[in-house]
Amino acid sequence: MFDSLKDKLGSFRKDVEETTEEKAEEAEAEAEAEADAGTEPAETTAESSDAPDDSESEEDDSSSSRGFAQKAKSFAKGEIVIEEQDVEDPLWELEMALLESDVEMNVANEILENIREDLVGATRSFNSETADVVEDALADSLLKVISVGQFDFDQRIAEADKPVTIIFTGVNGVGKTTTIAKLAKYFEKRGLSTVLANGDTYRAGANEQIREHADNLDKKLIAHEQGGDPAAVIYDAVEYADSHDIDVVLGDTAGRLHTDEGLMDQLEKINRVVGPDMTLFVDEAVAGQDAVQRAKQFNDAAEIDGAILTKADADSQGGAAISIAHVTGKPILFLGTGQGYDHIEQFDPENLVERLLGDEE
Repeated sequence: MFDSLKDKLGSFRKDVEETTEEKAEEAEAEAEAEADAGTEPAETTAESSDAPDDSESEEDDSSSSRGFAQKAKSFAKGEIVIEEQDVEDPLWELEMALLESDVEMNVANEILENIREDLVGATRSFNSETADVVEDALADSLLKVISVGQFDFDQRIAEADKPVTIIFTGVNGVGKTTTIAKLAKYFEKRGLSTVLANGDTYRAGANEQIREHADNLDKKLIAHEQGGDPAAVIYDAVEYADSHDIDVVLGDTAGRLHTDEGLMDQLEKINRVVGPDMTLFVDEAVAGQDAVQRAKQFNDAAEIDGAILTKADADSQGGAAISIAHVTGKPILFLGTGQGYDHIEQFDPENLVERLLGDEE
């Protein structure tokens, strides 16, 4: 995951570096020309700024002289200033690359604006790598977007009153039930006990699917007959956890679309009856823009606390991981990285930025 986007960010870095290197060469040539002509840029600047504007021609000469003077003085200091025109073409190329990588348009625009603010007017010395200046701007911009709403998941669970109830939402087929099983294993490794609850009472075979995971992990499963009340199932699981000193309740729900009012009503009833401590949205990293739009729609319909992206090990563009936190205001918390119960990792924005901007091995 992220390899395609990493390549495109690398191309942007090289484009800006080439542009500013050309600018440095021009500044050097102009400074040498000034020196050969025997002019004194600093004095010329002062004189031209104090002299009255007698004509348009004199203004042009003065402006030109100031331009040469500024470049000469910058070169004398071993510096150049990155200007708007230096980055416009690379920024346009980066915008296209971000959109092609499934980054949502408003998110792409914010990234570009942050980069523009960081780069335009920035001074770099001739003997430093322009790539470092650009990389810092890229890193700052990406972190601002990706880190929205980020919190310490383990700390929040540890500090919450037990049992902690976590509800999982999302459409069918994105790996919700498998993710629940993975988190059961994740909590077990941290010394926390769990009980699973099947609130997906609509889908034929849902009980069998989650029961298989529960049996594999030796976890208790609370389930009702198909067609039962999802809120009642999860309520019973909370009651069981409370009476058996279980730390965490992991509740599945029916895969639903925001347009399915009946299913959304059931989700609202779960929130009302159970009052979960956390609601997590699950979708596939490979779903790209679809995952971004669904995250926004689910958050609008029933507020989520965070997201989990499955299939993060697949060949996806990575745009969903960059966009979901921004469009929902809620963080990505975990990435599913395979089929095994251990194949889940906490999402670390800083680590992602390092992976996107790091050099190839």
